Formats: sequence, structure tokens, C-alpha cells
Amino acid sequence: MKRIKIFSYCFLIAICVVFNIQAVAQPSTDKAADPEELSNLRKEIEKNPADLDLHAKYLKASGFTRKEEGEIAAFIKQYEDWIIKFPTTAAIPYALGHAFAGKESPKAKPYLLKAVAIDPKFDKAYFDLWIDGERWGDFKVSREYLNKAKEAAPDNADYAFYYANGFDDTDFELYRKLSLQVAKDFPTSERGAQALYWLAHKEKNVATKILYYEQLKSSFPVDKFNWSMSGMSTYFEVLLEKSAKEAVGLAAYVAGLPLQERGLKTWNDNTQLAKNVAEVQSLLKNGKAVDAIAIADKIQVPRYGSSIPFIILLKAQVLDEAGKTKEAYEKLLTFFAKEPTEKINNQLLIYGNKINKASAAVNKDVLYVRDTTARQAPVFNLETYLTKGKSSLNDYKGKVVLLTYWFPGCGPCRGEFPHFENVVKNFKGKDFVYLGINILGDQDDYVVPFMKSSGYSFIPLKDNKDWQKGPLDNRGAAPVNFLIDQDGRIIFSNFRTDGSNEATLEMMIQSLLVKK
Repeated sequence: MKRIKIFSYCFLIAICVVFNIQAVAQPSTDKAADPEELSNLRKEIEKNPADLDLHAKYLKASGFTRKEEGEIAAFIKQYEDWIIKFPTTAAIPYALGHAFAGKESPKAKPYLLKAVAIDPKFDKAYFDLWIDGERWGDFKVSREYLNKAKEAAPDNADYAFYYANGFDDTDFELYRKLSLQVAKDFPTSERGAQALYWLAHKEKNVATKILYYEQLKSSFPVDKFNWSMSGMSTYFEVLLEKSAKEAVGLAAYVAGLPLQERGLKTWNDNTQLAKNVAEVQSLLKNGKAVDAIAIADKIQVPRYGSSIPFIILLKAQVLDEAGKTKEAYEKLLTFFAKEPTEKINNQLLIYGNKINKASAAVNKDVLYVRDTTARQAPVFNLETYLTKGKSSLNDYKGKVVLLTYWFPGCGPCRGEFPHFENVVKNFKGKDFVYLGINILGDQDDYVVPFMKSSGYSFIPLKDNKDWQKGPLDNRGAAPVNFLIDQDGRIIFSNFRTDGSNEATLEMMIQSLLVKK
């Protein structure tokens, strides 16, 4: 099978941490299976069928989970024979189910169920069933599997973390309570730090967000926990907007820790960035906008991060107050055309008014920028899952199309879907359609059950390797998103949606519908 670049954290990360059996795909450079090694391992397993370490070695030696490998019939038959020979040994069906789970195969489920039927306290099997259940779209059932894993192994930080994290988009108060408990119960684990990291990241109240970041900083030393170090980066962005002086203090603190050369450079750069922002704000406060231009020019807009709109607005403010309102307008116009937000829009209209542009003229400028960067989407003709036949982009002419590349095993895809739903429900009955192209054909069996169980509203389509995607090319990755206008032109691309920017996606869609 062709190696596919994916961003799937749920299984690949969790499996490496939790299990003795290594389910991640083996690199193609691995040596071929050694018949003698396999024979010796089979003999050892015959003597000790419940030994998970032996099954781990056998799985690795067989090469079964190499992504470029198909299913190995001899491997499967061997386990089928062992299931018959050792009917009361839960490790046998678990090992085969776990091997299939490592390939994100729908065939995993019956073997994992057999394992927990033999041993109702088999936490590892329940954990695999949770991940597999997410791929089926049966989130309520999968969460119960995870709860059983947690109950069977209450000292396992991974189970506790993932269970807490599962409530973030359905019951935030419960998510908050459980995440804080994870941090309390696992003070020496990266999972404890990770729980606080995500809680702080997802918290919308800035004051509360800062409290969580401070708890992360004090409870999980930044130089000892990777998630705490990552948290300081997002905390820095929060402080940069709230108080540049406080951001300077945080950056200087982290830069003073024993860091590797790359990390030290990053935090020295952050320190200088915050100092520049503080100086610009001070100059503006004292009416010295012209002097602030040189400092503002030193401030680089980062490629990623929540501070981007803030920095764009600050640089535009400097230009405006220095008498260069047209340049300020153009700076915001370029950004807004690609990534609209209410705050940027309001300021854009203010600058537009200053240079005698009414809101209609501003909107015309925005459309012009988008038109000049738009690309024609290639017509596709893809198989549908829920109905017989095919679906073409031409079928949706006259409609705005939200297109996402996904696959059932993609954790980030599943994480993004609830936020898409929060937005697209507002366009029910409008000339709008939501499509999802599954990029992994070997996960086809998951798709229809996933759609029926999850209740998600997108129309699932099957990818075609022969389709020349052109500017719709996802380069084998998921999730990758596009917004296509009524004339089949790609207007927005490569954006992501989460709880912090649902409004941006809504503005994107609305702007295309209004344009009609």
C-alpha cells in the first residue's frame, strides 16, 4: 500500500505509550521477516500464550503492520489456530485484534470483543475498542469502552487523559473537572501536563486561561515536561496580547532555563518580540507613531499561532497613526481576504472610511483580492457511499461547497467535525453543500456506519487515485479543507477550524453566499 502522510494522533501516539505491542507501521527499510525467528517465537508463544511481550515480538517480526504490506494470510491463520487451541487465553484474540487495529482495519473489532469476553478486565483490549469505536462513529459506546479501560487500570495516566479529553466538545464543565483531576492524580506524568495544556488552550475566558497556564508552569517544571514547554509557547501568545511586559517576563524566564540551542534561540526571539511590541505600544501611547514604524517593521508576523491577528492589527495601527492609513488599510485587506475575523473587519471598515471608502467599496476590494487568487477547482466524479452512483463537482454548481479530505482513523478529522457542524447548521436550506472525501479505501467499511452513528451531515465520497486534483491536491494528507464558490473556484484553502475560530469559517461561507 502506498505510504500516506497523515495527521492521526489518537492511535499512533496512544498506542506507542500504552501498549507493549508496537502497532505503528514499520519503516520500509526494515529487514524482511526471518523464518527462523518467526518459528522460534511461535514455539515460545505455544509455551506462554498469555505473554504479551512475545506477541509484540512476533507481530514486529512478521511485518504485519507495515503500511506498505497487505494482510499476511499466514499470520492471520496462525492466530486463528491459536484462538482454537487456547480458547481461554484472552491475549491470543487480543494480539490479532490489536494487529488489525494497528492497520486501522475494521477487522479488529470481533477479536477485541472476544478478548474482553474472556477477560472482562482486559484494559488494553478496551482501549483498542475505544479507538476502533471512534472510527465507527459510535462515540457513546466507544467512550464506555474507554471508561472500562480506566476502571480496570485506574493508575494509567493515558486512559484518564483520553477519557477526560473526550468531553471537551459535549460537556466542558465535566471536561474541566476531569482534566484538573488528571493533573492532580498524575503529577509526574506528561499526561498530567498535557491535560492542563489542552484545558488552558480550550478555555475561552482569558483570566481563567492564564490561571491554568500558571498552574502548568508551577506544577510541571517547564524544563522537565515537554507539554509544559509547549504550553509556555501558547501562554506567551496570550500574554503578548494582554500585556507585552508580562510576555517579556515569561519569555525571559523560559530563555533562562537550560535549553538546547534551537529552543534558546526561539525564546530569545520571543523576548525581543515582546520588547518590540511593548515599545511600539509605548510610543503610540505617547503620540510617537512615526518613531514606532521602525520598531514595528522589526516585528515579524509568525506563520502560525493565535497572535497573528493581534500583530497584524498592531502594525496597521502604527501605519494609520503615522498618517499612512491607506497602507494600514491594504495590510488588513490582504489578511482579511484570506482569513476573515470580526475584529479585523471592523478595523478595516474604520480605515476604509478614513480614506473615503464606504462599506460597499471595502467589500468590493475584498472580492477583488479573492478573485485574483482564486483557482478553478478540477471537476471530480467520485463514488458515493450512502447512495448508488457517483457525485460530480458539476452537481453542485450554483452552491458553495465546503470540501474536506478525511478518513475514519484520522483523529484530527474527527476532532474538527463537531466544529464544522456548529457552523454548517447555520446554513441549512441555503445554497451550500458539505462534502467529505475519504482518502483511505481500506477503511471503506467504516464509512457508512460512521456516518449513521455520528450524525455528521457531510456527504461522504470515495477518493480516486486517478483523479488529477490540481489545486485541490491534499498531497495524501488529512484533514485538508477547501471552500469552493458557486462557479467552482477555490476561494479559501488549507484552513483548520476549532473552537477558537468557528466564526471565521462562518464568515467565509457567508461571504460567498452573499456574493451570489
